[in-house]
Amino acid sequence: MKIKYVVYALLIIGIIGFIGYRINSNSNKNADSKDQKGKSQAMALSGIVVKYETFDNNLSLSGSIEANEQVEIRSEVSGIVEGIYFKEGSNVSKGQVLFKVNDIELKAQLRQTTTREGLAFENERRAKLLLEKEAISQEEYDVARADFKSAQAQSQLIEAQIAKTSVRAPFSGKIGLRSISPGTYITPMILVAKLVNIGKLKITFSIPEKYASQVKTNTTLTFKVAGSDNKYSATVYAIDPEIAVATRTLQVRAIAENKDGKLLPGTFADVELPLDIIKDAIVIPTEAIVPIQNGKKVFITNNGLAKELMIETATRTETSVLVLSGLKEGDTVITNGVMSLKNDDKVKVTIK
Repeated sequence: MKIKYVVYALLIIGIIGFIGYRINSNSNKNADSKDQKGKSQAMALSGIVVKYETFDNNLSLSGSIEANEQVEIRSEVSGIVEGIYFKEGSNVSKGQVLFKVNDIELKAQLRQTTTREGLAFENERRAKLLLEKEAISQEEYDVARADFKSAQAQSQLIEAQIAKTSVRAPFSGKIGLRSISPGTYITPMILVAKLVNIGKLKITFSIPEKYASQVKTNTTLTFKVAGSDNKYSATVYAIDPEIAVATRTLQVRAIAENKDGKLLPGTFADVELPLDIIKDAIVIPTEAIVPIQNGKKVFITNNGLAKELMIETATRTETSVLVLSGLKEGDTVITNGVMSLKNDDKVKVTIK
């Protein structure tokens, strides 16, 4: 009986040992197969050889188009509008009368003060003759002269108020839609219309602070607007004297001709601002760059192995990026499959 149990035990031990041997053998074979496969096969990729070239450094920005001059037309005095002398949406000239406020009461007041002014003038003249004959004191003459000057100032004040009843265009431009009609009682709070000068337009945009030293006045830039393929030009004429702390940007303003009136204030502009031309520049395709948490990196090939390098970039175009540091002439940069690459991966790079 004991011999039977011993035989069973030996058989079980033998079977377990055989199974363990086969599992271990298969694992070693799979590992050897993987190692041999990794050692024998390399990833087939494309790349470029870095070389220096001349780079026209253009900065792509978004800007807003504004009228060269614009103002809200209002009346400085209150009263009944007796005449409107402009057509909505038309061009007006500088100094042209736009509308007239009734001034009957003011003219009556002016006649009254003019009479007083004449009387005060005559009193001052007589007092001066009497002073020369020492018939009155200097103090009495000064009082007469002060009365004349006061009456004169009152007349000038009413004349100025009468002048304000005729509202004139402060500059030439196009006037918008009016909000009044003849007979309207107008006050300085009522907006009559807007006057804009669109013969020239301002383009306002902001650039990152690192490019601040490269922007100069009189620089010619180009821009486009939505719905049109035309390219327009403008000239930088003003640069803000300080960097905006909140956005770390510098505000710049350019002016463009708009004689045909096709450009309208309030629209957005896609601005191409030329910066310094870099002669010894390193430019690589955008697809070669891998964004990471601390910046950007690329892969180069070194003795058949992929090596990652951290780089610093600047301006980018639709297809390429200007590299400031991290690469040197002669490096072979891998341009595809970079998202799945790791350091020391075996690669076979075909130069484009």
